[in-house]
Amino acid sequence: GYRPAVLDCTAGLGGDAFVLASLGCRVTMCERSPIVFALLADGLDRALQEPTTAEIVRHRMQLVVGDATYFLAQNSEGYATIYLDPMYPHRRSSALNSQAMRSLRTLVGDDQDCGTVLETALKKAHNRVVVKRPRLAPTLTETVPSHVIGMKNSRFDIYLTFNS
Repeated sequence: GYRPAVLDCTAGLGGDAFVLASLGCRVTMCERSPIVFALLADGLDRALQEPTTAEIVRHRMQLVVGDATYFLAQNSEGYATIYLDPMYPHRRSSALNSQAMRSLRTLVGDDQDCGTVLETALKKAHNRVVVKRPRLAPTLTETVPSHVIGMKNSRFDIYLTFNS
């Protein structure tokens, strides 16, 4: 099957990237928070010690520290797919679903520049940009997604790009 090179612009704790790598994608994870980067780097080091995860991490996952917009501007090869899962907008009426997410929000705050990251990604992705959003949240920019895949609590906005 098709296993694209993916750039995860919002690596966080690496869960989405690990799923993609487990499916055979080559994933570059970009994380701008030095603290979250260090936590994720430690987690990847630990995964390298486990026989069930070592090959996936060693051969399909790469971690870089820095701002995704800057990374995209400096990268000439590009990626088939660019993935964004920005910190969901804070909603006072709903509790964050896990202690990990509460801690992550405390460390990094909201992603104020996610619209800029999306616009840059749309110019750089060879095939598509995928953005994970809360089900009822507005799109990150006024650009209309090509497709939307909805789930119970979240959705994926898919933007087809066809850049070479």
